[in-house]
Amino acid sequence: MFKKIFMISVIGAFAALGGCSGDDGSPGAPGAIGPAGPQGEAGPQGIAGTDAGASFDLTILHLNDTHSNITGDDFDYDVSGLALETTNLDGTAIREVKVLYGGYPRVTTAMRIAESQSPNVLKLHAGDAITGTNYYSLFKGGTHISPDAIMMNRICFDAFTVGNHEFDDGDSGLADFLSDLNSSDCITPVLSANIVPAPTSPLQGGYIQPYVITERGGVEIAIVGSTTKRKTEVSSQPDAGTTLLEELPALQSTIDEVVGLGVEHIILLTHSQYDVDLTFATGLTGVDVIVGGDSHSLLGDSTLTDLGFTPDGPYPTMATNLDGNPVCIVQAWENTHAFGALHVNFSEGTVTSCHGNAIMPIDNRFEYEDSDGEDKFLAGTDVTTIVEDLTSEDEFVHAIEDQIALDHIATFDAQVGPALARVIGTASVPLCYERVPGQGRSSIDGCTASTYQHGSDITTIFVKSMIDAIGSADIAIQNGGGLRIDIPSGDITLDDIYTLLPYSNTIVEGDMTGQAIIAVLENAISNFEDTTDGSTGSYPYAYGLRFDVDASQTFGSRISNVEVNSRVAGNWTPIDLNATYRVVTNSFTAGGRDNYIEFADVTWNNTYTEYRDPLMRYIENLTSLGQSVAPLSEDVYSTKSFIDRNGCNHAIDLNCASINY
Repeated sequence: MFKKIFMISVIGAFAALGGCSGDDGSPGAPGAIGPAGPQGEAGPQGIAGTDAGASFDLTILHLNDTHSNITGDDFDYDVSGLALETTNLDGTAIREVKVLYGGYPRVTTAMRIAESQSPNVLKLHAGDAITGTNYYSLFKGGTHISPDAIMMNRICFDAFTVGNHEFDDGDSGLADFLSDLNSSDCITPVLSANIVPAPTSPLQGGYIQPYVITERGGVEIAIVGSTTKRKTEVSSQPDAGTTLLEELPALQSTIDEVVGLGVEHIILLTHSQYDVDLTFATGLTGVDVIVGGDSHSLLGDSTLTDLGFTPDGPYPTMATNLDGNPVCIVQAWENTHAFGALHVNFSEGTVTSCHGNAIMPIDNRFEYEDSDGEDKFLAGTDVTTIVEDLTSEDEFVHAIEDQIALDHIATFDAQVGPALARVIGTASVPLCYERVPGQGRSSIDGCTASTYQHGSDITTIFVKSMIDAIGSADIAIQNGGGLRIDIPSGDITLDDIYTLLPYSNTIVEGDMTGQAIIAVLENAISNFEDTTDGSTGSYPYAYGLRFDVDASQTFGSRISNVEVNSRVAGNWTPIDLNATYRVVTNSFTAGGRDNYIEFADVTWNNTYTEYRDPLMRYIENLTSLGQSVAPLSEDVYSTKSFIDRNGCNHAIDLNCASINY
C-alpha cells in the first residue's frame, strides 16, 4: 500500500558537466550538471538583450519545506501485475517492493537534468529549509557548517525566502544558517520583504533583502520574498524587536518599487500557505508567478487521485491579479520528496501560459521481503520492468544520486551515527503521534484509529516524563507540534528521540491560577480554529490535567469539565479557578508562542533541563527495570472527549469527516 507521497517525472540522460562548488569551495563533482552560477547570472551572451516585451520562456525549478530531510525515504509499490521473473522462495509471486525516493542527492541530480533541458532557468527555495531532523538539531550553531546549507549549495539556488521555522532558534540561529548558506562559491540571495530585524539583531548587516533582480535570456526578472507573519511571531522565536510587517502591503510596495525600476516579470517567493497565496494573487498588481511554501501542499491532477492522493489543487493553480492578468501559483510538497518544474511563457511582459508538475526522483534499487522473512533486492530485467512501469505514468524520474552530496552525508553520519544508533529502550507497540484527535498526522497503519478519541500516545508519554523530571510540578502542558513523529514498535534509539523532538528548548516551571490555565487551553485551540493561518501544532496536551474539547463551540466555551490530579498521584478533582498550580512546560510555549498567551505573563524558572532529557530518562528508567515503553492508561490522557468543529463527537461517531486544517 502506498504511503501518502507524491511522485512526478522527468526522464533524461545523465550528462557530465561541471558542477556548483562544494561547501568547502572545491570544484563541483564530475558527472553532475552544473548550475548557472552565483545568484543565477545571465545565460549565454548570444541571447542577451532580448526585448522584455517579446515572447519569453522561463522555467522555474523549486523546493519548499524541506525541513532538514536530507536523505531520502521509501514507499511501498504494488508490483503484483508486472509478472516479475523473480519469485519468493516458496514460489509465490512478489506483490510489493520498497521504492527509494527523494532526498537531496537524488533531487540535486534530477534538478540538474531538468536545468539542462531549458535555456532560461531559475532555482528557488520557498522556505523552512531547516528544523525537523537531527541533521539540524545536531549540527546547528556556529561550531558546525549546516548540512542543509551544504545540500542547498550543491543545487545553488537563485533565491531563498525565509520561512517561519528559520526563526526557531532566534535571530542568531538564522544568522548562523545564512552565513553557512553563503560560505561557498554559491551565493544565494535571502529574501523577505516583510522582515524587519531589530536594531541589535544578528541579522543586521544585509543578511535578508526584500527582493533580487536577476536576468535570464537578457530579460530582467524580480524575485520578491515574504514570510508568514502571524505564524512566525506566534509559533517561532524571532528576537524581541524583530518584527514582521503585514504581508500583502509589504509585497505590493516592493512590487511597486521594482516596477518603478522597469522590471516587468515579477515572481513572488512566499512562505505563507497555499490558500494565502491565492489571496495574494487576486489582491496584488504586477505579480506574474507565486512560488509558495508553508502549507506543504501537494498540487497536481487526476493522476495523483488515481494513486490514492488528494491534491490540494492543480499544478499550476491559476488566478487573476488586480491588473486582470494571469498568475501562476505553485508549491512542491515537502521534505525533499519532490521538486516543482514550472514552465512559463510571457508576451509583452504578461503571462500567456504556464504548465508543469512536481517531479519525484526515484532510485533503481527495489527491496522486497521474501517468504522466509529476509529482505532482498531485485536484479536484472525485473529492475528495468519496475523502472519502466513507474516512469510510464510520467510521474517519476530515475535519478542517480549526486556523489558529492553523498560524500557530505557520509561525513555527517560518521560524526553522529554511532551516538545516535545507541538503543535506549524498546516500544512494545507503536507509540502513535497525533495533533488534533482524528487529524491523521500519523504514518503508521492503525494509529489514526487509536488516537481518534484522545489524541497522541507519544505526546502523553512525553508530558508524563516532564512531570517525572521536575519533581515540584503539579501539571505538565505541551503543544502538540513540539513533537514530530510516531515511535514504531521495537528498538528506540537516540536518533528516534532527536527526530521526535528536534527543537532546542529547555524545561521551565512557574505558578498559574486555574483560571489562567483554562485560558491557555482555550487560546491554544483558538490558534487554529479562529484563524486561517494558525497551526494545529498548538493543540494542548497535559499530564495531571484533563478536559473535554468541543471545537464546534465559540471561543471561551470549547474547554469544559476541567479536572486536576497533581502529578497523577491522587484523585481527579474539578480545577479550582482561584487556586495556584505549579506548571511545567517548554521554553518555547513559555514565551507565549503558539498562542499560549497567558504563559507570557508567568514568571518562569528555567530548569535548564534540555528538552529531550526527560523522555530519554523516562525510557532509560523503564529499560533499567526490564520494562518496555507502552501507551499510558486512557484515564490520564488530557483530552477526555473530543467534538470537532462540525459537531461530530468522536466518542459516538467513529467516522467523522476529516477536517482540513
